Amino acid sequence: MSKSRILDIKRETWVLTGEGKKYAAEGSPEVQLFLAVPAEGSISKDELQKKLDPAVFKIGCSQAGKNKWVEMGKQVSRKVQNVEDKVKDLLLQVQNGHALSKEEISSLKARKLIVPQTWKGYSVRKGPNYAPKRKKAATDLTRENLQKGDWKELEFKEYNFNAKGQPAEGGHLHPLLKVRKQLKDIFLQMGFEEMPTNNFVESSFWNFDALFQPQQHPARDSHDTFFLEEPSTTRELPEDYVERVKRVHESGGYGSRGYGYEWKREEANKNLLRTHTTAVSSRMLKALAEKPFAPKKYFSIDRVFRNEAVDRTHLAEFHQIEGLVCDRGLTLGDLIGVLHDFFSRLGMSKLRFKPAYNPYTEPSMEIFSYHEGFGKWVEVGNSGMFRPEMLLPMGLPEDVHVIAWGLSLERPTMILYGIDNIRDLFGHKVDLGLIKRNPICRLGIS
Repeated sequence: MSKSRILDIKRETWVLTGEGKKYAAEGSPEVQLFLAVPAEGSISKDELQKKLDPAVFKIGCSQAGKNKWVEMGKQVSRKVQNVEDKVKDLLLQVQNGHALSKEEISSLKARKLIVPQTWKGYSVRKGPNYAPKRKKAATDLTRENLQKGDWKELEFKEYNFNAKGQPAEGGHLHPLLKVRKQLKDIFLQMGFEEMPTNNFVESSFWNFDALFQPQQHPARDSHDTFFLEEPSTTRELPEDYVERVKRVHESGGYGSRGYGYEWKREEANKNLLRTHTTAVSSRMLKALAEKPFAPKKYFSIDRVFRNEAVDRTHLAEFHQIEGLVCDRGLTLGDLIGVLHDFFSRLGMSKLRFKPAYNPYTEPSMEIFSYHEGFGKWVEVGNSGMFRPEMLLPMGLPEDVHVIAWGLSLERPTMILYGIDNIRDLFGHKVDLGLIKRNPICRLGIS
């Protein structure tokens, strides 16, 4: 209950305008004009105009003619002998604070001789809980109150059961995680199974050699790959499989001439930060070859590392999205069909394919999609069919083919969220406000 009672008071009165004050002192324009006309005879309009203020003359002619006080023409003459200045009388009444009728107020208001004036005030009286000293209401009953016994004199604040509590500070998903979740849902809807990608450290054998990538390939240079100092080499590799991979690199096989160089085991043993998640794909396919064959559809979305110069579109680490289908009799047409299905679920229905080279796929294709916002075709991924030189040493049947494709997670996320610098999306320079502000992602990139 309030300690005082406050009542708003509002009063409206009418006051004279500057023009109204002038007419209250000197008389209305129509009376001034009437008095300027001779009682007997007439006066020319030009002479009459010289005797009066221009504004008074103009308004006086209108009002005096309307009241039929004068005869207006080239000569002006009186039609009555005496007139009463009602306008001046009304203005004086307003000035003295007297009340006027609605009609009288309307007539003066129409001529802009009066304006309303509002007066606001407050009436303040003591309330039932008035006290000369403010007393703070208690919000909690404490142990000390009970021990001292002063709880009896305390005034407790009333509970407001309709008040809302403090907003909960919940976590916010990073844009990359939002897009990753929706991409993962697309793979699952298409019947794919997620590959385990929890090992960032990989051996050169699984990252390069098992993928039929030669040991002198530029990607193995320290300028492109992060090699580990400790442990610098892997502890064990499947020896029989390593021997088959070595043979196909050096002298070929399965219809291939190989690369014709001396394959070195010490190069294959080197540990590194994986440069692509295809290293996981090679492990999964090798495990699949050790069992009675069954078709599989795998996918992965995880981090990879490359020793690249950092700029607005490149970091030394990023996320790779990879999908592969392993089945008998697959062709390039199957790959194109799966790609159309996958990318249409991302909102990219216009696709084009360009021949490309990858060491472990043949044929290989770069994937382009038409971006309506950019008004041009943009590269969105890479794809191909794994080479027999990669699959057959694993022990997979000869009629089993693998189609695969990959793309980065950062590029579509930057397009979806309108981010033009990758350092604003990923890394230690990310603004946390960006994460809180961005809405849930809805795919539809093109």
